[in-house]
Amino acid sequence: MCPEPLAPGFWANSLVSRLSARFQRVGGGEKWLWCVKWKGKDLFDLVCRTLGLRETWFFGLQYTIKDTVAWLKMDKKVLDHDVPTEEPVTFHFLAKFYPENAEEELVQEITQHLFFLQVKKQILDEKIYCPPEASVLLASYAVQAKYGDYDPNVHKRGFLAQEELLPKRVINLYQMTPEMWEERITAWYAEHRGRARDEAEMEYLKIAQDLEMYGVNYFAIRNKKGTELLLGVDALGLHIYDPDNRLTPKISFPWNEIRNISYSDKEFTIKPLDKKIDVFKFNSSKLRVNKLILQLCIGNHDLFMRRRKADSLEVQQMKAQAREEKARKQMERQRLAREKQMREEAERTRDELERRLMQLKEEATMANEALMRSEETADLLAEKAQITEEEAKLLAQKAAEAEQEMQRIKATAIRTEEEKRLMEQKVLEAEMLALKMAEESERRAKEADQLKQDLQEARESERRAKQKLLEITRALTSVPKPLTCPLPPYFNLISESLSFDFKDTDMKRLSMEIEKEKVEYMEKSKHLQEQLNELKTEIEALKLKERETALDILHNENASRGNSKHNTIKKVSEAKPAAVKV
Repeated sequence: MCPEPLAPGFWANSLVSRLSARFQRVGGGEKWLWCVKWKGKDLFDLVCRTLGLRETWFFGLQYTIKDTVAWLKMDKKVLDHDVPTEEPVTFHFLAKFYPENAEEELVQEITQHLFFLQVKKQILDEKIYCPPEASVLLASYAVQAKYGDYDPNVHKRGFLAQEELLPKRVINLYQMTPEMWEERITAWYAEHRGRARDEAEMEYLKIAQDLEMYGVNYFAIRNKKGTELLLGVDALGLHIYDPDNRLTPKISFPWNEIRNISYSDKEFTIKPLDKKIDVFKFNSSKLRVNKLILQLCIGNHDLFMRRRKADSLEVQQMKAQAREEKARKQMERQRLAREKQMREEAERTRDELERRLMQLKEEATMANEALMRSEETADLLAEKAQITEEEAKLLAQKAAEAEQEMQRIKATAIRTEEEKRLMEQKVLEAEMLALKMAEESERRAKEADQLKQDLQEARESERRAKQKLLEITRALTSVPKPLTCPLPPYFNLISESLSFDFKDTDMKRLSMEIEKEKVEYMEKSKHLQEQLNELKTEIEALKLKERETALDILHNENASRGNSKHNTIKKVSEAKPAAVKV
C-alpha cells in the first residue's frame, strides 16, 4: 500500500526503503552500521524532515510481520522491533490516524496530498467501499488534480485511456465501455475549471470522508458467546460489525462515552462511561493484534480530545501560515487569471488585425486586377477609335473622288441619245453611290465620336481605380504589424519573484470571501447531490444485477432508508443499551 509519487523522481516509500537499508548487517557478522542505535522516532523524524511535513501526528512507519500489520514504536530502537529477518527491512510511510474533518484539520498542503494519495489508492484497491456515482465524481477531481483545467484542444478523446480512475468492481458492474466512462468523467472534470491541485485534492477528501469505510481499521474478534464479529476503530470511536456487513455497525462506542479500554492476554474490555451499560468484552486471535488495537485506540482517543481543545501554539502558527499561503496563492491565481485574460484579448485583437490586413490585401489585389483590366480596355478602345477615324477619312476621300467623277461625266458631251441615257443612268448611280458613301461617312463619324466618349470614360475609370489603390496602400501602411508588434509588459508570463504585503484590509476581504465560499459550497453540495442522483439514474439501466457485491446491496439498502455514515453511528449509539449484549 505504497503512496504514489509526491513529486517528480521522489517517492515516500522508496525514501524510507533507502533509509532502512542502513540497518543491514555487514558481512553476516555482528558489526552494525552507524545508525544501529536509532530509535523509531529518529527514522520517523528524518522522513518527516525530508518531506517537509509538520503534521506528524497523523502518520507512522508501517511494516508487516507474519501476515499482521504493525507500526514502528517511536520510543523503541528500530532493530529491537520484531521486524522481518529479510534484508533490507522495508517500512511504509502511511497515515495511521485519520481526521474527522479533513478541511478543518489538515493544514499543510503536503499533508493533504499524502492523504489524497493514500485514500485514492484505498478506494481503487476496494479497501474503502465507494458507490459507482461517487467513484465517477472522485475520478473527475483526481483528473483535475493531475491535469489542471480542462482544455478540449489538449484533452482529446482517449486521454484517460491509461489512467486507473475507477475501482474494478464499478467497471465490471455496468455494461459500459471505457469510452463511456471517460465521457462521464470528463463531463464532470470540465465543471471543475479554475480549481488548483490542492483544492481538487481537498474536494476529493471531503467527499471520501463521508464514505462508511473511510478511516476504519477492521479486526476479526469473538464475543463472550464465541460469535464472530468485526471491530472497527476510527476517529469517531469503536464500532462492532457483522462480518458480512462492514458498512453499518451493530453497536458504536464514541470516544467521549468510553471510560476505559484494557486487555489481558487475548481478552479486550471496553468500559462505557455510563455505568448502566454493560461492559463489552471480546477476544482476538493474537496478542499482537490486541496491542495494535490498543495503539490505535489510544492514538485516536488522544486526537479526539485534542480536537475539542484550543489549538496549540504550533498548530496556530501553522494555520496562520497556511491562511497566508492560501491568500498569497489566491492572489497569484487571480493575477495569472487577469494576465491570461488580457493575453487572450491581445491575441484576439492580433487575430482581428491579421484578418483585417488579409482583407485589405485581397481588396488591393482586386483593385490592381481591375486597374489592369481598365488599362487594357482603354488601349483597345483607343486602337478601335483610331481605326474608325481612318476609315471615315478613307470614305470621305472616296466620296470626293465620286463627286469629281460625276462632274467630269456631266461635262462630257454625249452625242447620241443612247449615250445620254446611259450617261444619265451612270450619273444616277453615281449620285446614289455618293449618297450612300455620305451616309456611311456620317455613321462612321458618329461611331468615332462614340468611341472617343468610351475612351474618355475608360480613362476616367482608370483614374478612379488608381485613386482607390492609393487609398488602400495608405491604409496598409497605417495597420500595425501584428507579428512583430511587442506586447505590453503585463502580457509577459515569465514567472518572477513576488512579494506581498498582507494588510488588515486584505485579510478582512479574504475572510469575507471565505465566508462567501462557504455559502456557495452549501449550494454546490445540493447541486452535487442532484448530479449524483442523475448519474445514478442514467447508468442504472446498464447495471448487471448479477454482479452486485454484498457491499453494493447493503449500500443501496442504506441509501433507500436515507442512512448516511454519521446518522447511522448516531442511531446505533442511542440504541446501545438495548443492543450491547449482542
